Amino acid sequence: MPDDADPGLLSLVIPVFNEHDSLTPLLAEISEVVGKLDQRIEIIFIDDGSTDGSWQLVRELSAKDERVRGIRFRRNFGKAAALEAGFKVARGGVVMTLDADLQDDPHEIPNFLAEIKAGRDVVSGWKKIRLDPWHKTLPSKVFNRMVGWVTKVRLHDHNCGFKAYRADVLRELNLYGEMHRFVPVLAAGRGFKVGELAIHHRPRQFGHSKYGWQRFVKGFLDLVTVHFLTKFGRRPQHLLGSYGLLAAGMGFLGFFLLLLNLVVQLIDPSIGFGALTQLYVLLLSGGLVLGGAQFLFTGLLAELVVARKMMEQEPFSVVERTGRQE
Repeated sequence: MPDDADPGLLSLVIPVFNEHDSLTPLLAEISEVVGKLDQRIEIIFIDDGSTDGSWQLVRELSAKDERVRGIRFRRNFGKAAALEAGFKVARGGVVMTLDADLQDDPHEIPNFLAEIKAGRDVVSGWKKIRLDPWHKTLPSKVFNRMVGWVTKVRLHDHNCGFKAYRADVLRELNLYGEMHRFVPVLAAGRGFKVGELAIHHRPRQFGHSKYGWQRFVKGFLDLVTVHFLTKFGRRPQHLLGSYGLLAAGMGFLGFFLLLLNLVVQLIDPSIGFGALTQLYVLLLSGGLVLGGAQFLFTGLLAELVVARKMMEQEPFSVVERTGRQE
């Protein structure tokens, strides 16, 4: 996003995918809420390949309201891409994201801003009373607990699209794939203060949910990636090398057992491993040594990639400076 963020401006980034019927009432609600706050805002709608006329409506709304801006994708690229596109052009010192289907209540905006003013860098919404069917809420609860256990960032609802960020957070994060749900985890890994806010969740009025069971499979795979990035992203050899040394060590132990077995059988051929067992141990030990070597060499290659990346991006996050800066 731009380096010269406006501290007095609130940017609302709203992905849109076939939400024609909800956009006008959503804009009206937002205008009502921020009007009471006397808050300057910009509203960025990102049309993620809609086919129901949503983009035409965004164009009409932007022509009538100078606060409204729109970005249109050539096809559906996914929510993470839509958010990233919105973040790149958002000019506010605080950026909020919410869904366009009216289930996120704009009247929660003041509560999010209060949490930011209280010192939070990221505030994630929590649909404490969620008005969705059980086959969506139950897997979500399991997923959120698993994310908290793996990452140690314990939020009730990582999937909630209603979030607020300081601009500094978004400057340091690069979203891709389905990583938008893990922004609090990635931000916490950079040292930012992450909080949670219980919000009012409303039933869907128009259309239908765009997400199915596949998102939980993708979410689990992304969780593995996020855990690796936050724990070992700058030291991949610590993980890969450890597995490599463990595997190679077990392989060499197998070779030692075979050598010991040979010595024993030279003394007494009636004891020790049989020929078939020796073959199994030999194959297993050789596989472990080769696998361990591959882990070690992969770790070295990953270290080279990270070292190259560190030339382009600082491996730390600065919150404040004082005194003379050379």
